[in-house]
Amino acid sequence: MADSNYVSEPILTPEPQQATIFARADLVFYGVDHSGASFRARVFVDNPEATAETPEDDPTSIGAFHIFGHGGCFGDEGHCDVPSGPQDSFDLRPPHRLLPHTKTVEVTDFLRERLQRGDSGPLTVTVIAVARGWSSDQEGAAEGLLEFERLALVTYD
Repeated sequence: MADSNYVSEPILTPEPQQATIFARADLVFYGVDHSGASFRARVFVDNPEATAETPEDDPTSIGAFHIFGHGGCFGDEGHCDVPSGPQDSFDLRPPHRLLPHTKTVEVTDFLRERLQRGDSGPLTVTVIAVARGWSSDQEGAAEGLLEFERLALVTYD
């Protein structure tokens, strides 16, 4: 088993009086790369020391998302290159299969409870990507397992 870590910069949260205003809260991961191995991304809050061995029932564990990876490219040169520009409006082909994904972890109850306790300070998100079945010569590949463009805390009215 190999893991890959990400620890965010502090993320601002709403003020405590806003705990009842939002109907839903999500952590949204934009531009998630799924060209490599499949993995499970475990999400923790305010626990930069979390690892793949951190128990599922740890109070800082707030969810997970999964990537069914493509396992690399096995085609000719350029076969897996994702186009950099927008698709022509008259191009009827489906979008490229390796366009990055957007993944969402719903955190409404966690955020509401946190705010109701009066804790409105910034939070830090730790993500541990865990891939099973890696052989010892593939351990280095786990370093690039979790790649995404940005993370946002989004609340909805």
